[in-house]
Amino acid sequence: MKYWLAVFALSLLSFTSFAQSEDQSVSSASSKWISGKGYWVIESNINEPLQHLIRFYNNDDVLVYKEAVTGVKLNPAKRKIKMMLKTVLESSLLAWEKKRMPEENKNYVAAILK
Repeated sequence: MKYWLAVFALSLLSFTSFAQSEDQSVSSASSKWISGKGYWVIESNINEPLQHLIRFYNNDDVLVYKEAVTGVKLNPAKRKIKMMLKTVLESSLLAWEKKRMPEENKNYVAAILK
């Protein structure tokens, strides 16, 4: 009985560690829109679907850029939109590193969406 319990526990531990490493590799391979330098937040209102406020932050949770986008319906579930926002994030982080002050409404997002 002790032998079977030990075998069961050992196989359970090895199966669990294998599953975790597999999930991590799938996650990193499928998320090319995630930047290692920061993140963005899209604020929108269900009553006004063509108005959005997008804020970009670095990894220290410091606001680096903010833009209000109007007249465009953004679907953050689409890969194309995520890749565009990653591009804007990285360019705004470069601008922020030079000035160390957050910028507003430089139309980075509006220019890339057109």
